Amino acid sequence: MKKERLEAFSDGVIAIIITIMVLELKVPSGIHGGDLAALKPMLPIFLSYLLSFINVGIYWNNHHHMFYLVERITGGALWANLNLLFWLSLLPFATAWMGDNHFSQWPVVAYGCLLFTCGIAYIILQFILASHCAKNSELAEAIGADWKGKVSMGLYALGIGLSFVKPYLGFSIYILVAVMWFIPDRRIERKVMGK
Repeated sequence: MKKERLEAFSDGVIAIIITIMVLELKVPSGIHGGDLAALKPMLPIFLSYLLSFINVGIYWNNHHHMFYLVERITGGALWANLNLLFWLSLLPFATAWMGDNHFSQWPVVAYGCLLFTCGIAYIILQFILASHCAKNSELAEAIGADWKGKVSMGLYALGIGLSFVKPYLGFSIYILVAVMWFIPDRRIERKVMGK
């Protein structure tokens, strides 16, 4: 099967995820005043949205780069992609819960668990695509040992654990992982630019 239909579907789902998240940004009815101080109660909501928007953007960028190196996809890749989209589609809920509760313990733990499952789903998709393309394919060579992915999963687990101690510590770790991935995956980008 050719990849274009999967890419178009994924782009549409990701666009809907971002739209749902931005629609959750509402000015509470109790906020009065035209100065910036009036928006202070919304800061946790905005920070949650910002981190989630960046994470969705990271997945979209890396998804795009990864599929650039793939010619055809299998049924397994379709299901693995749907698995990733399922977990990503839960981000608007987790984002709203965390922001509305001002980074309290369980919402931050749940958010970290969701980021962890998104990471696992991406690794599964990456593995299926690379194994289908063969060991010496550009994608398999670009992924290599995937240390960045493994470090990210370890940091997510650390963030989840720290969230039980101080939720802001866990949230800080989630930000750190996003910073690590903010620039598209250089391993794959080098292969894409070489084409």
